[in-house]
This record gives sequence, C-alpha cells and structure tokens, in this order.
Amino acid sequence: MAMSLGFHIIFAAIGIALPVMMLAAEWRWMRTGDETALALAQRWAKGSAILFAVGAVSGTVLSFELGLLWPEFMAWAGPIIGLPFSLEGFAFFTEAIFLGIYLYGWHRVSPRAHFAAGIVVAVSGAASAVFVVTINAWMNTPTGFRLVDGQPVDIDPIAAMFNPSALQQVIHMLLAAYAATGLAVAGVHARLLLKDGTNVFHRRAFTIAFTVGAVAAVLQPVSGDLITRAVARNQPVKLAAAEAHFHTAAAAPFRLGGWPDVDTQTVPYALEIPAGLSLLLFYDPDAVVTGLDAVPRDEWPPVLIVHLAFQLMVACGLAMAAVSLWGAWRWWRRGAVWGSRAFLRTVAAVTPLGFVAIEAGWVVTEVGRQPWIISGVMRTAEAVTPMPGLIVPFITFTTLYLVLAGVVVVALRRHVAATPGADRRDERRTGRADA
Repeated sequence: MAMSLGFHIIFAAIGIALPVMMLAAEWRWMRTGDETALALAQRWAKGSAILFAVGAVSGTVLSFELGLLWPEFMAWAGPIIGLPFSLEGFAFFTEAIFLGIYLYGWHRVSPRAHFAAGIVVAVSGAASAVFVVTINAWMNTPTGFRLVDGQPVDIDPIAAMFNPSALQQVIHMLLAAYAATGLAVAGVHARLLLKDGTNVFHRRAFTIAFTVGAVAAVLQPVSGDLITRAVARNQPVKLAAAEAHFHTAAAAPFRLGGWPDVDTQTVPYALEIPAGLSLLLFYDPDAVVTGLDAVPRDEWPPVLIVHLAFQLMVACGLAMAAVSLWGAWRWWRRGAVWGSRAFLRTVAAVTPLGFVAIEAGWVVTEVGRQPWIISGVMRTAEAVTPMPGLIVPFITFTTLYLVLAGVVVVALRRHVAATPGADRRDERRTGRADA
C-alpha cells in the first residue's frame, strides 16, 4: 500500500497543478492573441492527459487494495468515510469528462466554453485531493461517531469530513502540489533555456510554471507552521516522533538534524536551539511540549524514520521557498525571472525537491500515526488482511508501476522534445510582459 501510494501521489499532485498552468497559458492567448501561449496551453493539455491516464490506473489499483489489504478497516470505517470516497469518485469522473472536452474541443466549442471546461478540470482535480485528504485527516483525528462496545454509532459523515485536522491538511497538500509541480515544470524549461536562452516558448513556460510554483512555495512554510501546531494539539505523539522529543518538558529545544537513538532516548549529532520548539509551537519559550514518554513504548511510532522524513521535508520546503524569493527579487529588479544562467541552474537543481518533500511528508503523516490506522481507535495490525502470500501481488504491482513509469518517461521525453524551436523575434516582446 505504501508503494502504491508513493507512486500514485506524484500523478495526483501533477493533476492538481498542471491544469492551472494550462489555464494561465490559455488566458494569456485569449487576452493577447499570443500564439506561443496557445501552443503552450495545448502542449500542457496533452501532458495532463498522459499523466491523468497513468494516475487513473494507479488510483484504480489503490481502490482494489483498500478492500483486499484492509478489509477490517473498510468494514468498520466505511459507513463513516464512505461519503468523501463517493465524492472523490464523482470529482474524478467530472475531471475525465471535461479533460476530454478540453483536449478535443479547441475548434468545436467557443473559446469561453473551452476555457470553462479547463476550469472544471482544475477544480475537479483539486476537489479529488480535498476529499481524499479529509479521509486521511479523519484517520489522524477521528470524529463524527460515538463508540459503543467497540462499534461506531450516531454516525455523522459531515462531521467526519470536517474533523480537526482536515483544513490544515487540505491546505498543506494543495500548496505542496502547486509548489512541486510548478517548480518541477519550471526546472525542465530552465534546462532548455540554458541550451537556448532566446526561445520564447520556453520563456513563457518557465515564467508561468515558476509563478505558480513560487507563490505556493512561499506560502507553504506558513501552512507548515499551522499544521505543525495542529499536530502538536491533536497528535502530540506524532509531533514528538517528528521532533525526536523523548521527554515531556518545558522550554523544549528545537533540533536540526540528528540521528535519534531510541534505546538511550537521545539525539546524537543534532544541533539544538534552546526553548526553540516550545516557542515555535506555542509562542512561549517556557511552554511544556509533550514527549514520547507520555504514552507506552508499544505506542511509539518508528522515531528514526519519522524524524528523518520530517527533517527532509522541511529542508526541501525551505530550499524551494528560498529559490522562489530569489525569483521574486529578480522580477522586481529586472522585470523577468529567466535572465540569469545562475538562477536557471538553481531552479533546475531544485526540480525534484517538491516531490521529494511530498513523499517525505506522507511518510510523516502515515508512519507517524503508527501503530494506529485510526488514531486511538483501531491498530494497524487489527485492520490488515490475514491473507498470506502477499509477495505475489506485491511483485505484480511493482512490475506494473515500473512499466507505467517507463511509459511516462518515454512519452514525456518525446512530448518535450517536440516543443517549438527558438523564436528570435523582437526581444522587447519578451521583457516585462513575460514576467
């Protein structure tokens, strides 16, 4: 399940953000008649279709795995979280229908109707993520029912969707998708601009993609602060594992790096900032921060994995925010973001960091909740299938994902290689208007 989620989430994130960039290019064409922007919108639309198809396959595998691998979980939680699952399916089919209209309707519907179809694609992609993330948030902070003899009663699916973790997780995931996809696409075009700096097509693409990614990347640390403080309130053990905070204490230090040792309950090689964690979480340097010692040892998550994943996620996010601020400074001072080879090389270097951060963040979310599949209600060991011989489907699905990944790489390489050549028309048209 972890492998399937790790594969699918990349395509889900791209499906959220790429339609927004596609719409931005089409909007420019509608307003200015810029044929380069039109070509860009059409190419991003084809890229969206390729990635949507692969995401649909991996998403279908996940739907089967929920029933096959987690029968007890689905039987117990189905009546509570069935509504967002149904809504996610509705959003998926809506996205598929309107993506078809967008792809094949360029000369068959009016420009406004075509643009409206693109808006539905972008909204549906984001809505799918919202509904799925609310389910995961419910697993972290379950609400919308009462327990009687171990069974849920008085079920309220709406209250379950609007659980205490839902808003923060939804915002954090959406921003992560826009930041990762925007900067990744910008990184691809940055590499191409390093080879051909006068190519107007790549300048347009870089500017739009970088703008989408940079705005989200700058907002992401704010969202990260909000979600971290929410985790401190609602899941203090997960927060303690992420920060490698073993002992409940006031004026808790904030640790950078380190290699947690569960046996000695220390964090060698960490750089500690005195009272930093208390200050960040509660705006009070003397605040008490709950440690792992607040729960029995058998309820501790794998501290090393959670801590390293959390540190990796934060490092990637800060690097992306720093590059985004550099780009904003360049736009303010120079009127364009693509004019420096050093800047283009840096953007190219951070191309994968957004997706690394997403994968690491989901490790924190899922592994940090262990040993619970539903926090405080159902343990993972109680929910998983007792069926032996899972190595066979594991190998089968792994092979499927490898084949799909290979198809995607080949298809996208050919798609990018077919982009228009350099356009060396009046350079004045590619100045501040591009920015």
